[in-house]
Amino acid sequence: MNLVSKNMANSITYKDKQMAVGDTISINYKIKEGSKERQQLFEGILTKIKGQDGQNRMITVRKVSNVGIGVERIIPLSSPFISGIKLVKKSVYSKAKLYFLRNLSAQKLRQKLYKTTVK
Repeated sequence: MNLVSKNMANSITYKDKQMAVGDTISINYKIKEGSKERQQLFEGILTKIKGQDGQNRMITVRKVSNVGIGVERIIPLSSPFISGIKLVKKSVYSKAKLYFLRNLSAQKLRQKLYKTTVK
């Protein structure tokens, strides 16, 4: 009998780095513009993990821009344009998909995702 972990759908492992839904991650993405190539940093909250195995696994990352507009980006983990993913902040949240984040302010979002215990 195969025993599967409960959090298997809520987390991914990318180059020996364990990340879960709700974590804040930073992605270095290569962008080609004509003959030039540059790196762009996309930092946001991991809201969804989709796919079964490594070849078709995709993540959705949401960030709020400086002017207050929310931007979601779907990134396939097998993309050759990803030069690195870094875990910025670990979350304590355990839902599989965080669609409710779209309607929250930045302060409410921090309260939900990064609960701190007050003594």
